[in-house]
Amino acid sequence: MELRSAIEAFARHLTVDRGFSAHTVRAYRGDLSDLADFVEQRALAATEAAAEEGPDAPGPIDVRELDLETLRDWLWRGSNAGLAKSSLSRHSAAVRGFTRWLVTTGEASVDAAARLKAPRPEQHLPRVLTRGQMTGIFDGLAARSEGGDAVALRDHAIIELLYASAMRVSELTGLRVGDIDRSRLTARVLGKGGKERVVPFGVPAAHALDRYLVDARPTLLANGATASDPGILFLNSRGAAMNTRSVYELVAELLHELPGSGPSGPHAFRHTAATHLLDGGADLRAVQEILGHASLSTTQIYTHVSAERLKQSYAAAHPRA
Repeated sequence: MELRSAIEAFARHLTVDRGFSAHTVRAYRGDLSDLADFVEQRALAATEAAAEEGPDAPGPIDVRELDLETLRDWLWRGSNAGLAKSSLSRHSAAVRGFTRWLVTTGEASVDAAARLKAPRPEQHLPRVLTRGQMTGIFDGLAARSEGGDAVALRDHAIIELLYASAMRVSELTGLRVGDIDRSRLTARVLGKGGKERVVPFGVPAAHALDRYLVDARPTLLANGATASDPGILFLNSRGAAMNTRSVYELVAELLHELPGSGPSGPHAFRHTAATHLLDGGADLRAVQEILGHASLSTTQIYTHVSAERLKQSYAAAHPRA
């Protein structure tokens, strides 16, 4: 199979058979297209070097022409070009998945990337807000919503739910009214890979949701002449579904003046919730289930965050620190 055709077939496999998100498929396709560019440029250079009467354009690259040396050279070129370790790691993951799929489908007899290694990505601890900072945020949101403004009530409910449930922003914007179980204080979310899970939330989030559903959502819904999907839980001021960008803008505004390094997006509340759960004694496996992590190792980063916060508290408070 020709290389670029195989890349497109692999992308369809990731979408249809594996249920990967559009963002992940787009990233993998881009990485593998870069590999195709590299292989084609190398083939052209080899053709030009061998030609005596002017170079001929090389023919289509077959997937069976991929080998470990070529893949290593591709990663080496990316490293020399200044790609971050995280990008090189994703390049490596993309091509390993691709060559493994080629063998599975019979398009190749040898897994060219089976022994391919990439630098481990640098691990950056996520931004985590203190409990005092969270209290200040919620006090500010409550004050904004006292007058009954529909957008303010919605924003309060969004942040309460993000922090209470530790869900991803894409999961939050995909929520439907029927996904909220008020009697059990749970929400049904659709996570990565189309995996469904149920996450809990607390009484403050329930109160904020109640006020939004009763006093704000009907107003926002009425603002749209024809709502694109009236079942969506969180609506914008025009009665349409909230998108992730709007939530990012809301969170960035709330975190703008707060001290602390790291991204100012909705994931900060997810990181904060996970860390506060572990600080409070929650079991790591339970936190993994709430977050929807496939691997416990992904959740374990929050144990490092908790340990780092403990060391900072010790250094600040212990007389012999």
